[in-house]
Amino acid sequence: MALLLVATSAASIRAHEIRPAIVDLTFPGDGTVRLDMSLILEAALSEIGVEHADTDDSPNAQRYDELRLLDEAGLAAEFDRFEVRFLEGVRLVAGQESIPLAVVEAGFEPVGDTDFARLSRITLVGPLPPGATEVSYSFDPAFGPSVVRVPDTEGAYSYSVYLDDGSPSAPIPVEGGLTLSAGQVFIDYIGIGFTHIVPKGLDHILFVVGLFLLSPRLKPLLIQITAFTVAHSVTLALAMLGVISLPASIVEPMIALSIVYIAIENLATNRLSPWRPFVVFGFGLLHGLGFAGVLTEFGLTPTHFVSGLIGFNVGVEAGQLAVVAACYALFGAWFSDKSWYRARITMPMSLAIGCLALWWVVERTGLAA
Repeated sequence: MALLLVATSAASIRAHEIRPAIVDLTFPGDGTVRLDMSLILEAALSEIGVEHADTDDSPNAQRYDELRLLDEAGLAAEFDRFEVRFLEGVRLVAGQESIPLAVVEAGFEPVGDTDFARLSRITLVGPLPPGATEVSYSFDPAFGPSVVRVPDTEGAYSYSVYLDDGSPSAPIPVEGGLTLSAGQVFIDYIGIGFTHIVPKGLDHILFVVGLFLLSPRLKPLLIQITAFTVAHSVTLALAMLGVISLPASIVEPMIALSIVYIAIENLATNRLSPWRPFVVFGFGLLHGLGFAGVLTEFGLTPTHFVSGLIGFNVGVEAGQLAVVAACYALFGAWFSDKSWYRARITMPMSLAIGCLALWWVVERTGLAA
């Protein structure tokens, strides 16, 4: 079972999560409007849309893999050929009038480590219609989701919203001042947190499944889940405040190692150790640093920092509980009291999870290159 899971997952190991394009919208005061975009351009060029959790889910995955091997000049040439289509998918509207946009700058990173998606930076500029007081932004969902942010004069963001269905943003005033209510931010970030676990967070899902496998009894499981949640909430908040920071090249392999540890412990023992909640708490600190990368991209405003952070954590917790509920419905409710549960469920599934996570460690540390 372990070998089968690793073999069938080999192609998806190198897949990349569909991350939103981050778009800063500004009005320079010279009669124009400016969009500074940071995005995984290869996913947009391949038209891997919002319906996919990662690039390997798309029928265009092979196209994506080919694009990410291109150097800067090759990727620039591909973008030149795609530019007209791309501009059709980025829309700014003032009243009933569409604003024509043009690419004024494009920057592409070297190929680097293809296990990590590279970001491209594209700047679009268009003429602001005379008398326009507000604009609305939308992004073709065929290119993936996007986050539109409005930076203020101090570098913070007075407005930030996640868009994933092609619908336009709320009208954004040219003179600034647009804000969301704390309640709306809270609700929006619950959804963002949930989808970051289900379906996008396979490593986090496997960690929770690993916790479930050793002992599906509700009380010890909830203690572990609570310890995990409290821990990742702490480091997520500290990372968002800039108190702590670790690069993804360190955090991601360590997250994979945490899954390996849980799998090995499941194989080595048939009972919960008294220190396991503390171990889970420590691993939760790591996973919180992984979550921080998502929220940092979104640019939470200082006004909505607390509501957004709480909403995201609530969404993550809901996603984790959904995973637990699925495990219980699929095999916990039916087989956990059977004498063969450990031999036929816990052992083989833990072995499969451990093998997959160990491969992630190799991939994420570059040892497979």
